[in-house]
Amino acid sequence: MSEQTIDARAPVAAPVTAAPVAAAPAAASQATSSTTFAVILSLSFCHFLNDLMQSLVPAIYPILKTSYGLDFGQIGLITLAFQCTASLLQPLVGMVTDKRPMPYSLPVGMGFTLVGLVLLAHAGSYPLILLAAALVGMGSSVFHPEASRVARLASGGRYGLAQSLFQVGGNTGSAAGPLLAAFIVVPQGQRSLVWFSAAALLGMIVLVQVGGWYARNRTARPAAKGRAASGAAPLSRAKVGLAIAVLVALLFSKNVYTASLSSYYTFYLIDKFHISVPLAQMFLFAFLAALVVGTLIGGALADRIGRVPVMWFSILGALPFTLALPHVGLALTGVLSVLIGIIMASAFSAILVYAQELMPGRVGLVAGMFFGFSFGLGGLGAAALGELADLTSIGTVYRVCAYLPALGLLTAFLPRQKG
Repeated sequence: MSEQTIDARAPVAAPVTAAPVAAAPAAASQATSSTTFAVILSLSFCHFLNDLMQSLVPAIYPILKTSYGLDFGQIGLITLAFQCTASLLQPLVGMVTDKRPMPYSLPVGMGFTLVGLVLLAHAGSYPLILLAAALVGMGSSVFHPEASRVARLASGGRYGLAQSLFQVGGNTGSAAGPLLAAFIVVPQGQRSLVWFSAAALLGMIVLVQVGGWYARNRTARPAAKGRAASGAAPLSRAKVGLAIAVLVALLFSKNVYTASLSSYYTFYLIDKFHISVPLAQMFLFAFLAALVVGTLIGGALADRIGRVPVMWFSILGALPFTLALPHVGLALTGVLSVLIGIIMASAFSAILVYAQELMPGRVGLVAGMFFGFSFGLGGLGAAALGELADLTSIGTVYRVCAYLPALGLLTAFLPRQKG
């Protein structure tokens, strides 16, 4: 009888204790999901503010060119100054924070951008303009690696979506910059840049809160860890090195062409079609807004169909449109630039997540390296294209750059990854 009594109790006791245990993780999961989604959106918003302020630099190039009598080469050097400080420092920041996370470095990075923007508003000479641009670049070098790390930590395993949401904030800010410049900075002049310091202060306040969340959760680890989680065998160092080299080449193709549009598109439109500066800024806004759409599409597709197929489409798929761009009228120029922006922008989150999966545990280094390459390659490209425009014509820039997406063929050398 005692055995029967024990057996009878066993099935009754199990459901009673199991129900609360099952309910607790579900509630915790929902709370965590809600919290981390808010963190990703906060990071995206701050990325919007950061890149909004950065985009004001190239957006006021026509003002600086006229006010200081600059040539295209000097314009390119301004781009080089603020992008190369980010390029050189971002991998270093990422490597340091991989070993020693610094949650509150995020508002510090925004502070560098604030100082650079205020200095740019009051700069009265070309050297001061270069210094201000370099400080803005330093802000990015501190902000991007740690912000990308926090976005991955908060992703819940949906790394492509998290990085695309984070990146789309930056692209939206970059798109809004020329629009604000057209309606505020161009009519009011260089000193009106100081008004945007309020955006930096707001960003610093939000990032202090994000830094607090990161400080409490930085020991957490995502459930999946790239190739190890998928069951794929780790790659040899040689294969990882080859893959990284291919990814850098793809970034070179994407970012140099993007630099040709973000830095010189307004000059090209004014020179070829004789339109006004505000109208040219609207065309630039349309291109930069297309980058936002492409970034969202690319992140979602990368999680669904894989990183490599997205990279194939994103780089090589733009080639027919870049080849056609220098030979069409104003309306088609606008249409083609939007298509190019959507297609090319879909690559970045796929490239970044793919690289992070190649080098697990080095999230900050990879983010810093690839955000840095984005800035540095864009800066070098802008400087070289400015010299090319001075030696030939602004139209030649787009005829030469049209062939850059052909480098997308190098995607064939990338090893396949699951997910």
